[in-house]
Amino acid sequence: MKKVFFVLLVLSVLSFSVFATTNIVIVGSTTVLPIAQQWAQAYMKLNPNVNISVVGNGSGNGIKALLDGVADIADSSRWMSDSEIKYAISKGFFPFPVVVSYDAIAPVVNANNPVRNLSLDQLKQIYEGKITNWSQVGGPDMSIVVVTRDNSSGTFEVWAEKVMRGGLVKPGALTVASNAEVVRAIAGNKKAIGYVGLGYLESSPNISEVAISGMKADIKAARSGSYPLARALFMITRGIPSGEVAQFVNFGLSPVGQKIVSEVGFVPIYEVK
Repeated sequence: MKKVFFVLLVLSVLSFSVFATTNIVIVGSTTVLPIAQQWAQAYMKLNPNVNISVVGNGSGNGIKALLDGVADIADSSRWMSDSEIKYAISKGFFPFPVVVSYDAIAPVVNANNPVRNLSLDQLKQIYEGKITNWSQVGGPDMSIVVVTRDNSSGTFEVWAEKVMRGGLVKPGALTVASNAEVVRAIAGNKKAIGYVGLGYLESSPNISEVAISGMKADIKAARSGSYPLARALFMITRGIPSGEVAQFVNFGLSPVGQKIVSEVGFVPIYEVK
C-alpha cells in the first residue's frame, strides 16, 4: 500500500508541475499597451498554462513597478533615466531593454480645425503659451486649448526633450494620463491640440494629424529616424530574461509578433509580410 501511495504522490506532483499556471505581469507605457495586449492574447492562446496581465499607467510607473519587483516586464516609450538605472543596480540587477517596435509622436488637432502643418518652433510656442490663437498659425480665429501628458508618461518626456527643449508647458494646459484620453479630448474640442503615438492616429475619425514642417509620421520615417519625433518602444526586464518571460519576448520579436505590431498601427523592427 505504501508503494502505491508513493507512486500516486509522485504522479500528482508531476501533473501539478506540468499544468501549473505561470503568471507574467506587464506594466507601463500606454503607447506600448496595444502591442502588449495583443501579444499577450496571442501568446496565451498558444500557451493556455500562461496568464499574462497587462496594465497601462505610464512608462515611469512601469519602470518603478519593475524595479520594485511588482512587474516582470516594464513597457516604456522612452529610455531609462540614469537615476532609474542606478536604482536598479542598487537592487542587485541590471535592467535589460528590448526594442519591440518603432514609433513616431504625431501632433493632432480636431478634424474641424484646418491647420495641418506646424514647425517644431510653432509647437513649442503653442505649448509654452506664446501662441494662443489658431489665427497666428494660419487657422481660424479661435483660442488654442493645449492638451498634454502627465510627467510619468514616456511620450511626455520625449515631447519635452524634442519639442519643448527646456521650455515649460503653459499653466492651465489640460493634462491627461493616456494616449486614448488625448484622442478623446481632441475629438471633443475643435480648439484643442495634443500629441499621440503612431498607433493612435486612426483611433478616431474626429482627429487629424499635423505634419511637422511638411513631414508626416509614417513607417519609413519612424524606422529610419528621419521624422523629428521618431523613437523606439521598449520592453524592459530584470536582467536578461529567462523562462516564460524570455519565451514571451521572443514571440513578440518573431515574424508573428512583429506582424501584430504592424496590425495595431506601429512600426515593426524589421519588414514583415
